[in-house]
Amino acid sequence: MVADRHMNNKFISTAIKSRTVKPCCRILLLFAFSISLMSCAHLILQNPSFALRKVSLSPISFTESNLLLDLDVQNPNRYNLTLKSFECSIYLKNEEVGNGRLEEEILIPSASITQIQVPLNVKYKDLREILKVLFTERDLPYKLEGNANVSSIFGSLNFPFSKDGHIN
Repeated sequence: MVADRHMNNKFISTAIKSRTVKPCCRILLLFAFSISLMSCAHLILQNPSFALRKVSLSPISFTESNLLLDLDVQNPNRYNLTLKSFECSIYLKNEEVGNGRLEEEILIPSASITQIQVPLNVKYKDLREILKVLFTERDLPYKLEGNANVSSIFGSLNFPFSKDGHIN
């Protein structure tokens, strides 16, 4: 009789352990799958592209001004992206003329183009030279480069970018 009780207790304790082990295994398996999916995000997520649309001037003070870059952000993916942060520098004739940062979150719908405006800090002493070049030269080469932090359903990734072109 004592042996039967001992056997019964052993059977009950094994049943209880198996019930708690199954959910733990499921959680562990789900966690491992999530981690592997996140690590493959760069293979699934296509880079958004950036194109310069327009450059305009916005004065801040007597010593500083902003160049406002109007950019087109193209999302080639079949799902929405969120631009979490964006930083860039612009070069005219291979000389850096300004840099800026955008910290607001912007939704970029799937398979579409979204326009964003990025302020670039420029000192007035540099601005005089920039304006002189902009008004006197035709077909001015520019280079836009930086880093974009983008999030999607697969996680968050940093995308470095570089875009060359000509301002007419």
